[in-house]
Amino acid sequence: MLTQLFQCSCSGLCNRLRFRGIDEFDFRLGEKRLDDDESLVPVHIVTAASQLPVDFLEPSPQKELVIGFDCEGVDLCRHGTLCIMQLAFPDAIYLVDAIDGGKELIQACKPALESNYIKKVIHDCKRDSEALYFQFGIKLNNVVDTQIAYSLIEEQEGRRKRLSDDYISFVSLLADSRYCGTSYPEKGKVRNLLRQDPKFWTYRPLSEQMVRAASDDVRFLLYIYHQMMEKINERTLWYLKVRGALYCRCFCVNSNDYTDWPSLPPIPDLLKADENGPEEEVLSVLDVPPGKMGRVIGKKGATILSIKEACEAEILIGGDKGPPDKVFVVGPVKQVRKAEAMLRGRLLDL
Repeated sequence: MLTQLFQCSCSGLCNRLRFRGIDEFDFRLGEKRLDDDESLVPVHIVTAASQLPVDFLEPSPQKELVIGFDCEGVDLCRHGTLCIMQLAFPDAIYLVDAIDGGKELIQACKPALESNYIKKVIHDCKRDSEALYFQFGIKLNNVVDTQIAYSLIEEQEGRRKRLSDDYISFVSLLADSRYCGTSYPEKGKVRNLLRQDPKFWTYRPLSEQMVRAASDDVRFLLYIYHQMMEKINERTLWYLKVRGALYCRCFCVNSNDYTDWPSLPPIPDLLKADENGPEEEVLSVLDVPPGKMGRVIGKKGATILSIKEACEAEILIGGDKGPPDKVFVVGPVKQVRKAEAMLRGRLLDL
């Protein structure tokens, strides 16, 4: 039986927090049935690569892993600062401290984050991927994005139109009894703190609230993953894989058209044999003249939404975090080409 809740480099925090008697630090195992085991898992604050599991640092086809994954930072994107990277294993949570551990620590995680042998379960991968790519040269690969998975399962079960503009938040996903059924009030508290002080995640040593909030963002991801995998069929699974790969690339615009990124998951032979099998999915990036993005988007997003509905393609923009002059289109090849033509037509009208 563990006698200490945290095993970390910050000895002061370790001395204050013990395994027993602290209800707010109730970190359960990320296993398939939450009610099977009331055991708590340790949370390790990592400042050196040697504190991480060898199976993570050295990916191998003999030791394939599925982990929960998230990042925290200041204005997390290409220009922001990645401060913490959270890794949830079935038996522990690791908070990889990019502030105290520095670039060397994050670089030590690069093989795992790019590996096909380690599946990263994450909710909305786009900005995390962008931060990792531009700040550390890491191409996030082999993700299961629970935001995408939720939408695809809703579509598979006939409750949602393909490529709808409505995305579930992480708090709402946790609250959904089909996947977790857990409330997360602290998320709102942390968001308020971030509005008051955007540098919240940069302070060291990590406070109890910071540890708790960072851990809570990943502690249920493996359980949600198992719940989703029980529902998903092979066609939807392929969409989930390829859409996750495309969303990881989305804001990571480079000059070589993503040729240095891992290849996209191919359409399975079984689905190819189906006359109604899926069409290849692609990501297209369109340039928008300076100052014209508002006209392209339309009032309250009306133009983008109408094109999206006409084409059944996902259309994304960088928003306040940028990039400010790009439109990203994701979906089946024919639908993406149709969306491109409509968007270019809109630009010509300007």
